[in-house]
This record gives sequence, structure tokens and C-alpha cells, in this order.
Amino acid sequence: MKCAFKPITLIAPVLASSVALAVGFQAAPVQAQAAYGSYVGIGPAIGLTKGGNGEEREISGLVAARYKFLEAPISIRAQGFIGSGTAIVPTISYDVPINWQTDAYLGLGASVHLGGNTPVGNKTAFAIQPGIDYSLPNSNVVVFGNAVIAFDAYKRGGGTAASIQGGVGIRF
Repeated sequence: MKCAFKPITLIAPVLASSVALAVGFQAAPVQAQAAYGSYVGIGPAIGLTKGGNGEEREISGLVAARYKFLEAPISIRAQGFIGSGTAIVPTISYDVPINWQTDAYLGLGASVHLGGNTPVGNKTAFAIQPGIDYSLPNSNVVVFGNAVIAFDAYKRGGGTAASIQGGVGIRF
């Protein structure tokens, strides 16, 4: 069974949004600083795609971490998917401040398969990770949401895996 998901259906909007953000932020100088703080958080992850060999959409728990470099709009991120299978997705992201509490970002990295079926496929693959972080005012709480799109992420039948996840974290 061939996976009906076409990577272009997610890539085109992500690239268009990135270009629009870049053009918009070039037209007017950014006044806000990127939301400060690294964090560790938890939440759910939901697979949007099925594998090419009859695998079902997967749901798993998520452990997420972000290390923010204070002087640069760059972060190192990692997400661990834990359910019927296990995978980690380390990425390096470019962070775009929206306001004092909110960052949008685009990360590049890999979905590293450690076993079983996961929301990001069942083999190691190149991945992109668009997302957003929101720091609640006057607290150390961060609410985050993102997608992971892993290319050629299924052993049989190939295909792209996509998942969405979100959660709550504590800044440090």
C-alpha cells in the first residue's frame, strides 16, 4: 500500500510562510527580542500519516527540550517520542521573534528511529520542524507547538511521515 501523503502538500506552505516571514521582517526592523530561556517540557504527539506497509497513525508521549543561545536567533532542540516505538528528533532552529513572549521557528535535523512505529516513521530520516513557542508572562511556563516532517521515513513503501505535537514546559 502506497502512502497517500505527498510531501509537497506540507513543504509548499512551510516554505511560503518562511519566505513571507523573512520578507515581512526585512521590510520593518524587528523591535522585539526572541523569547529568552531554554526549557524542558512534555506533551502529546499525533502522527498525521500512515506508513507504506499498512502501519497505522501513531500517538505517543513527547519530551521536548530547547537550548536558546542568548545572543543569536539560534536554538538547539530535541524531541523524544515515546509510545509503541521510540524516536528522537534533534534539530537546529532559526528563531523569529513575533513579540516579547512569542517565537516562531524553523528547525532542520533528523528523525532518529530507535525502534517500533512512531508518529515520525519507522526509520531514520531527514526532518524539518516548524513551530512556535509562547512564554506565559510573569512565569517560567512555556507553551509550545510544532510539526515534524520526516522525509523517506518508512522502511517499506517509503513516504514522508508528519506529526504534530504540543505541550507545556518549564524555562530555566
